[in-house]
Amino acid sequence: MQSSDPRDRRTVADAMLLSPKVHGRDTTVADAAVVLRNDHVHAVLVVDGAVLLAVVERGDLGAPPHLPARSAGRLGERVARPGDDLETARRAMAVAGRRRLAVVGEGDVLLGLLCLKRTGLGFCSDEGVEARAAERRAASAEDLAQTP
Repeated sequence: MQSSDPRDRRTVADAMLLSPKVHGRDTTVADAAVVLRNDHVHAVLVVDGAVLLAVVERGDLGAPPHLPARSAGRLGERVARPGDDLETARRAMAVAGRRRLAVVGEGDVLLGLLCLKRTGLGFCSDEGVEARAAERRAASAEDLAQTP
């Protein structure tokens, strides 16, 4: 049974990644398409400084390749606020088939990324993301070492 004590309520801020990868305002739809070829990437975050301009998903890639990605993507249902209820956000993501939500504060300043795991039962952590990146780096270094 879930506690009714508001102090036990988890928020989006409790589960968001704090250092998501971002792409600058001049990123094109073609650039975003290259990034989204990686099946682990579900959204391209287009920023101008600290301000989130757009979240680009695979469905946006039908726009002309030379177009700025910020024009092809959008915010709306692709963003959450840090104080939003985490379980409510998880359910909405599951219903929409969305695995990523950008987390923004006042003035659409990007604060983080909510990353729903493939199972839909939990969220990625900064530690887990870094561990997978370290594994990829180690595997890449091993491959290079074995190359004659």
